[in-house]
Amino acid sequence: MQTTPITPAQFSSSVLAVPPLARDRQLKICSQNNAKIVRHIEAGGVSMLLYGGNANLYHTRVSEYAGLLDMLQEVAAEATAVIPSAGPAYGTMMDQAEIIKKTDFPTAMVLPTNAVMTEAGLMTGFRHFVEAINRPAVLYIKEEGYISPEGAAELVEDGLVSFIKYAIVRKDPAEDEFLERLVDRVDPARICSGIGEQPAMVHLTKFRLSGFTSGCVCVNPALSQKMLAAIVGKDYDLAEDIRRQFLGLEDLRNDIHPIRVLHEAVELAEIATVGPHLPLLSGLPESALDRIRQAAVALKGLS
Repeated sequence: MQTTPITPAQFSSSVLAVPPLARDRQLKICSQNNAKIVRHIEAGGVSMLLYGGNANLYHTRVSEYAGLLDMLQEVAAEATAVIPSAGPAYGTMMDQAEIIKKTDFPTAMVLPTNAVMTEAGLMTGFRHFVEAINRPAVLYIKEEGYISPEGAAELVEDGLVSFIKYAIVRKDPAEDEFLERLVDRVDPARICSGIGEQPAMVHLTKFRLSGFTSGCVCVNPALSQKMLAAIVGKDYDLAEDIRRQFLGLEDLRNDIHPIRVLHEAVELAEIATVGPHLPLLSGLPESALDRIRQAAVALKGLS
């Protein structure tokens, strides 16, 4: 596992994969199947992994957190960067910080929430977390009202932020006043597009963001990597063609539930057995599984 700090240059060479977390039927973290997921992603040329919402770390027990981090370090290849997440509750995040600071992870992401918080309180909590883990953390901006561009810039200027994951969904990603304000205040090289393949080309070209995260990369990592290379190489026609190939599974994620659909897709595409969803999430009806299976298998077979 990579132990050196994450650099902006890495986002030009690897998509940041956001995988699900495999568990067994007793809801215990399954090292064997998580290793299968990681090997599949790495085999497609991806060398950056972020365990966050798709892994449902929102509801992970603090008592299993140290074991989770040990497992992630063990299954990743030597050159693969792995980023765990903490929180979103302040108490949970600070307990997890005590565990993270004893590890060699280059950074960790603070999971966002709009529940029982203020921007000033979030910024204080983020500072406390960074001080506790003794390394900059990933700031995840998922909704407006969480932190302003000015607040994010202050955290960056104070050396507290490894990079920003920007994931506010817009009907038209090219029309984004918040992101315009953010890139005016923060070097776009420090900001990663966080909503998969669909807005990636707009984010990387118009707003000059450094790279993009993806969940569907877990199904076909080589194709997602090919799209990143096309954008970096300014072959925008190819990038657009690849973007459209991800639409089938992405549309299902948007229509049903992004985390639950990806979780099932990885298993239905026969990449690994992911097991049941960790509560407070739940499974999907058979009618949905049939559609997810078709989309996942089709995506996995593309090149």
